[in-house]
Amino acid sequence: MSDFDIALSVALGIGLAAATGFRVFLPMLVVSIAANTGHLPLAASFAWLGTTPALILLGAAAIAEILGYYIPGVDNLLDTLATPAALVAGTVISAAVITDVPPMVKWATAIIAGGGIAGVIQSTTALLRVKSTVFTGGLGNAAVATTELGGSLLVSVLAIAAPLIALLLVVLFLWLALRLLLRLTRRESPTPDR
Repeated sequence: MSDFDIALSVALGIGLAAATGFRVFLPMLVVSIAANTGHLPLAASFAWLGTTPALILLGAAAIAEILGYYIPGVDNLLDTLATPAALVAGTVISAAVITDVPPMVKWATAIIAGGGIAGVIQSTTALLRVKSTVFTGGLGNAAVATTELGGSLLVSVLAIAAPLIALLLVVLFLWLALRLLLRLTRRESPTPDR
């Protein structure tokens, strides 16, 4: 396997892991569909993702997760559950698609980059939902949920079709999220008395 193929494999894994930061089950469903139709090779130990039972279970879980984010109160509860789940899902989905690399490279990349990026994105979106709940009384949460859903689907499909472009999109999102977090933190920090 060439260095470019390894880079594409890693970019695919990181892109899909980032998508799990927006929605845990949707990217796994996209991977299952792609593997089931022969469009995405999986590591041998993750072949179960390409099976019909996995496709059915992931489809049901994705639908339940998507709908749950549109229910006030449930959306914030889901964020509490989704944060650790995103870390695991980001690691698993990265390891599943990073193929033909030494196990040490695969698992280090999957845990550090895959799980890490999923956790950062999930934490950022959870913070945005909390801010939306506070500032709009929960009325803006549907817009946040729709944006997350769109982001998860876009990044998932783009990661499979054009992994390097998906990786650039993830980097752009992280840069924007960092700027937003810095701006929110500056607004919240108390000004010193003079």
